[in-house]
Amino acid sequence: MAGALALTLLLAGCSSSGSNGGGGGTPTPTPVTPVINNVQPVAVNAGPLNDQANLLYASVTICVPGTTNCQTINNLQVDTGSSGLRILASQVTLSLPRSTDAASNPIANCVNFLDSTYMWGPVVTADVKFAGEVASSAPIHLVNPSGFPNAPTSCSTGGTAISGVSDLGATGILGVSVFAQDCGRACTNTNTTIPAVYYTCPASGCIPAQVALNRQLQNPVGLFPQDNNGILITLPSLPDAGQVSVAGSMIFGIGTQSNNALNAARVQTVDSSGNFSTTFNGVKYSKSFIDSGSNALFFLDAATTKLPACSNQAKGFYCPTTQTSFTAITTGINGVAWQIPFNIANALTLFTSTSNAFNNVGGAQANVFDWGLPFFFGRNVFVALEGTNAAGTIGPYWAY
Repeated sequence: MAGALALTLLLAGCSSSGSNGGGGGTPTPTPVTPVINNVQPVAVNAGPLNDQANLLYASVTICVPGTTNCQTINNLQVDTGSSGLRILASQVTLSLPRSTDAASNPIANCVNFLDSTYMWGPVVTADVKFAGEVASSAPIHLVNPSGFPNAPTSCSTGGTAISGVSDLGATGILGVSVFAQDCGRACTNTNTTIPAVYYTCPASGCIPAQVALNRQLQNPVGLFPQDNNGILITLPSLPDAGQVSVAGSMIFGIGTQSNNALNAARVQTVDSSGNFSTTFNGVKYSKSFIDSGSNALFFLDAATTKLPACSNQAKGFYCPTTQTSFTAITTGINGVAWQIPFNIANALTLFTSTSNAFNNVGGAQANVFDWGLPFFFGRNVFVALEGTNAAGTIGPYWAY
């Protein structure tokens, strides 16, 4: 079984487009009996090619805008570390309208990941449907379609293109982070260098471009008519040996229906980059986030954690001879702190077992705490969208 490193987004220069969080806002809406299906099934399994570990999958239906010409895409990776729907062009049979600039040139999107891979392709428009929720005319990313101009060097940066299911372990990425867009005002600001995220593609070649907020890739949740202030992901607890597969739910809205109340969950607001802090062995690390798109708890380095690194077969992960227990303290920008116990087992042993879902796999990422998918097992994890009133607190925030 492959133990691929997580595809953690690296959007240099990009930031939130709205609020940095905080309390207040209008009164919390009273939960009501659900009048619309806001529950999307999710699952952790071996993936579309039966070769993945610890990836969270969901399905989505996309339609030509305003029509019943639709297609369901299965095995999308659910990623709370990014915003926007990205689908491999090889999986799409619909002819979706492409976004263009004022001169009718195609608009393209580039996203780079920390493992030196990238995605490139045009921005198209689709109606995006989950359960009973609809994001109408949403800009989405069609990755690597045939006949589209090649990625410029400012996008590829010497990395490897993700072009197929075997590269990604999924048919695309469903980004449902705390942010409304994938780049925000950093891609609209004429007073700064234009990030290598959006491009306009005249015949002379693709060049970085400014793109208005409403034409950037959108977190589809923010486009729903209701249940549009965030999500709740709920996954069951796991034994130390893991499980072959796990079924869970992604519930849309926070405090909007009877099935998405915060209850006793602790709210931790985040900064304009989506970070809170994690204190480990008395040291505070300010770059800390919760990311279902990472297949492990990626934190610090072997010198700091005292955990041995795995061999080349599971390079980048930790391989202690016996399971090791740790405790860290997470703290929101609002000062709310919570103690998090976690375990790290031998990743190579886990990945070569018959299981595909694990709560105790970890890897190295210097000076960072990336609370990946293992964090989600046995917890209700809320992701509140920036600028919205999510059960009485203005997002962005995490709660669990």
